[in-house]
Amino acid sequence: MTDAAAAPGKPGLAISPLAVPLPEMGVIDGVRLAIGHAGFYRHERPDLLLMAFDPGATAAGVFTRHGVGSAPVDWCRAALEADGGRVRALVCNAGCANSFTGAPGADAARRTAEAAGAALGVAADQVMLASTGVIGVVLDAGRIEPVVPELVAGLDADSWAAAASAIMTTDTFPKGAVAQTQIDRTPVRIAGIAKGSGMIAPNMATMLAFVATDAALPPAALQDMLSVAVAETFNAVTVDGDRSTNDTCLLIATGKAAHDSVAEAADPRLADFKVALRDVLLSLAQQLVRDGEGATKFVQVTITGAASDASARRICRTVCESPLVKTAIAGEDANWGRLVMAVGRADEPIVREKIAIRFGHLLAAVEGMVAPGYDEAAMSAYMKASDLEIAIDVGVGTGRAVMWTCDLTKRYVEINGDYRS
Repeated sequence: MTDAAAAPGKPGLAISPLAVPLPEMGVIDGVRLAIGHAGFYRHERPDLLLMAFDPGATAAGVFTRHGVGSAPVDWCRAALEADGGRVRALVCNAGCANSFTGAPGADAARRTAEAAGAALGVAADQVMLASTGVIGVVLDAGRIEPVVPELVAGLDADSWAAAASAIMTTDTFPKGAVAQTQIDRTPVRIAGIAKGSGMIAPNMATMLAFVATDAALPPAALQDMLSVAVAETFNAVTVDGDRSTNDTCLLIATGKAAHDSVAEAADPRLADFKVALRDVLLSLAQQLVRDGEGATKFVQVTITGAASDASARRICRTVCESPLVKTAIAGEDANWGRLVMAVGRADEPIVREKIAIRFGHLLAAVEGMVAPGYDEAAMSAYMKASDLEIAIDVGVGTGRAVMWTCDLTKRYVEINGDYRS
């Protein structure tokens, strides 16, 4: 990963030490992409993405549950419902969230969709929208409208890498994932890009994700599979416990793969596709954590022995979002007392005398107290790794949950303190 790879993000942000390289994205038959510059940033960088889909493409979406929401999220929800999940394009801008902007923001969203629809010769409600950036600023559609014809002229099937960079904000590296699978023995491809670095928490993470496949699948089946996969991926990562007004995950199927018709998500012929879709989304979700603002540690937290899976998830999220836990990890301190604190304050059923804690393969606590043979030096050596695993059993039942998070460093404060400057 070179400095140039992160250039479209905010100037002065060093590439995350946890960064992973963008894979060879290849092409998805029926998808073309282009990037452009509308000037939403003070510095020169691409800030617009247009994705165009061939006729017959279908779509599904999962969106933020944030109480404020945003104009592009409102538009997508309404458009998917109005046109039965048919989609022909997506326009995404970086640098302005167009959230908490009232009627002017909704009008800007409409104008953007209409401009793209007119340039492509499709209905506006078949154009999906996404925005990322500062909340409370109305999107200047007048900057987008004249650029749209240039984007249409530049559409190309092999532009996924450029697209991943154009949607970055405080991201320090572009994020992408691909998978090859099959439906009824017919080869099928899945490719996706995402952005996100801070304001990341479940329901959903602060992120945008655009995933496409050449599979031929109806909107209802796409929606069922996407909802399940998001619950296990994007809704299982957290950087800082905050979530955005603009979170959007779109899954588009172009229908170009020549497999037999599949009508429902429950069809056993989709078993391999579901696994591949989850793998793509999980890779993207984990890359968000690896690019967590100021992050130096990637952490998997597993909770077992809870009263239910839901209870385990609440305990897991409390541990992952505890500032004391996260700063201890940043300091490479195996302070299992902070883990005990977080487990207890989750207000879920636990048995104190049965709690057990591991850092990797090292046992820190067992039966509610420090483990016999506890080795502080070994724990400290383990904590120096960039990728860590913490496992906690709370001694109640069979409930289990896994989440991924990162540490909390001084750099997080600096990045967010300077966010608008």
